[in-house]
Order: sequence, then structure tokens, then C-alpha cells
Amino acid sequence: MSGGERRLLGRWGEALAAEELRRRGYRVVAAGWQCRFGEIDLIAEDRKYITFTEVKLRKDDRIAQAREFVDRRKQERIRTSAQLYLAEHPTALQPRFDVMEIYAPQGMATQRPKIIFLENAFE
Repeated sequence: MSGGERRLLGRWGEALAAEELRRRGYRVVAAGWQCRFGEIDLIAEDRKYITFTEVKLRKDDRIAQAREFVDRRKQERIRTSAQLYLAEHPTALQPRFDVMEIYAPQGMATQRPKIIFLENAFE
């Protein structure tokens, strides 16, 4: 898979995750937010939380669950990026770190991707 195809597939997964967040009552305020520390896939709000959501798209979980790819190093980059976002966009909402697993065996041709939303996946 080429880099362009991988990016397109990643954006497709993020769009699915954003739709799932909206379905759950969240308002997506940023997608693909970048800073010098890294990227946050989705930033969303509800009445209580501002959530920083890492989206992991995989064909299946035979090797490992998608959430396992959000290792300590990745978590630290997300936390640091979130601190910068919050410094630039102050809010009274409580921050939370979520992971959205998406399993799509046929890639973008998958009719019904399996979506698992893990709230408060790490601190």
C-alpha cells in the first residue's frame, strides 16, 4: 500500500470515528489537529468533557487489538499535544483521552466496519 493510499484509508477511518462521536452526542471541534509534538486525530466535546481521540484502523485483531498500538510513547505525545491545544483553546471542560478502534477487513470496501469506542483509555 502506498503512502497516499494509507493516508486516504486513515482519513476514511477518522471520518467513521467522527460520525460515531456525533452519533453519541459529541461535537467534533477538530480533526487531524497538528502541532510540533504530533497529531491528535479527533478533538470533540460534550457537556462535561473535551476528548482527545486516537483512531486506530485495522483489518482485524489477530495479531493484536488496535488499542495496543497506542503505546506509552504515543500516549505521551498525545498528552503533550493536548496540553498545547488546551493552552491555545482554554475550556472549563474536563479533558479525557479516548481510543476508537475500527476493524475493516476489506478496507474502505467494508460494508459494516466494527467500531469500538474506549472512553478514558489512558490518563
